[in-house]
Amino acid sequence: MKNYETVFILNPVLSEDQAKDTVEKFVKVLTKAKADVINVEKWGLKKMAYPIQNKSTGFYNLVEFTTTSSDLINILETEYRRDESVMRFMTTVLDKHAVIYNERRRKGEFNRTKKTSPRKEDAKS
Repeated sequence: MKNYETVFILNPVLSEDQAKDTVEKFVKVLTKAKADVINVEKWGLKKMAYPIQNKSTGFYNLVEFTTTSSDLINILETEYRRDESVMRFMTTVLDKHAVIYNERRRKGEFNRTKKTSPRKEDAKS
């Protein structure tokens, strides 16, 4: 069984409900093909590095899943291409190190907490 993650960017003109429905549609594609969906993250509306289709922002989403079927990736990416609200997508196979990293990230081990150090005032008189 291989581990995968797919990131896709949805058109920013969608409402929050439309974006949520679109994500659910892709999760259903995975579950229908008997993939185990591990994690779904909605990163929200973010600014892109460069404009795509004259848009500078998009709804970013990440889905982690496992499957034994290599055909599932082709099916999923075909669904991405058919959906006009998907601006970009990328699906990658995760190695054992990436799987461990993702587990730790989901547990919140990498969340940065801002620790402010006390200010040292100048002792100049």
